[in-house]
Amino acid sequence: MSSHIQANTALNRCQSLAHLLNAARSQQHVVAFDGTHHWTWQQLLSDVTATMQQITTFPAQRIALCTQDSYRFAVGLLAICHSGKSLILPGNYQPAALAELACQFDLLLHDDGVEPLAGHPCQPIHVGSQHDTIKTFDVLELSHIEVVLFTSGSSGSPKAITKTLQLLNTEIAILESVWGADLKNSVIESTVSHQHIYGLLFRVLWPLCSGRAFACQNLEYPEQVMSHASQDCVLISSPALLKRLSTQTSMSPYRALFSSGGPLPYPTAQHACTLFSQLPTEVYGSTETGGIAFKQQHREGEHWQLFPGVKAELNQEGCLRLKSPHIDPDNWYQTADACVLHSAERFELKGRTDRIIKIEEKRISLVEIEKRLDQLDWICESAVFSAQNEQRLSLNAAIVLSQSGQDKLERLGKGKFWLLLRSELRQWIEPIAIPRRFRVIQEIPLNSQGKRQVSELASLFNETH
Repeated sequence: MSSHIQANTALNRCQSLAHLLNAARSQQHVVAFDGTHHWTWQQLLSDVTATMQQITTFPAQRIALCTQDSYRFAVGLLAICHSGKSLILPGNYQPAALAELACQFDLLLHDDGVEPLAGHPCQPIHVGSQHDTIKTFDVLELSHIEVVLFTSGSSGSPKAITKTLQLLNTEIAILESVWGADLKNSVIESTVSHQHIYGLLFRVLWPLCSGRAFACQNLEYPEQVMSHASQDCVLISSPALLKRLSTQTSMSPYRALFSSGGPLPYPTAQHACTLFSQLPTEVYGSTETGGIAFKQQHREGEHWQLFPGVKAELNQEGCLRLKSPHIDPDNWYQTADACVLHSAERFELKGRTDRIIKIEEKRISLVEIEKRLDQLDWICESAVFSAQNEQRLSLNAAIVLSQSGQDKLERLGKGKFWLLLRSELRQWIEPIAIPRRFRVIQEIPLNSQGKRQVSELASLFNETH
């Protein structure tokens, strides 16, 4: 547990990935920890060396890395990069999801928490190896080493996004420049997967380069998040987990708290501040862009602050365009995020324009419908999406009711409740844009990155209710 780990002595600077394994660190410097063990710098170097030797026995250039354990993930990542191989990071290591991506890699490097892929070369990562003499590692050519990540695939097949280690290294340096002095030599706990860009950077690569010890395993339950809190600990989390803290009342401080992967409701941010004596620092970005901006919700509607070095402008449709040293320092990147710029460094997000659909030639914003639903005091949260029904495109809505909403449903009955809901929506929305079908659910299904599981939502409307 993090409370049992003594923080490392603060290092002078954040180490580049190019020279990381040759950094002058104490052999007993703690890299990672779990409930019963901690892994030292000497052990990391030894385990990377052993894993490199294992990799060379396979004629594989594209190596997929999937682990539950973040220390083993770090060992595998460094071994792959120092072996001159391409690193493939599937976002999901469920057997069917891995099989779907099998054409993308030649070898699967995994730990005991991931099933080997049938009919495909696989190699488990073994740690705890002993090498009396630690080799000197080659300096990495960061711009020549590719990392392939995958979007969450919430609306279709996963999309491969290729980045170089140079882009990731640049972003790590920016993160340290913004928060390094505040975090000092804290230890890192996390509730998010290292298989995605946010977890990759915040819970593994940034701690490795800055010398902060990180937890091997995720905190999965609200009770764990509370019990692991300390002034020497930083929590890397997401809206999905922070929303689940709503019933927690005991207060335990963290040094800092980060959230990314989706919008964090203002009440959730304020409750987290009450629990942890820290407002969550929200990070806005994507697999394609990396980190774009950050904010803390001191007030409702707080604007986003661009990261240092990131430039922003709007196109003719009012969507954000970015130029960033960790996207492409020479070219602008077009997003589908509608924004209002309030200054050169601050902006307000207005929703994604790719969530605008046409029904009978009318443009309809799904974000607008969700906004109108969520502003009703009897609805906590909603998810609206389109569906093809009887050769006509229409809308479905899954809603999470507040206590007053549940009381209203019980008092009125389903028929009158839905009539009242549609009547409320008609004050703002044309009849054609009002969802035809609704489902009441306990919570909006999200993956570990806080992204909505659209296929799971859609399945609710395939059942008989």
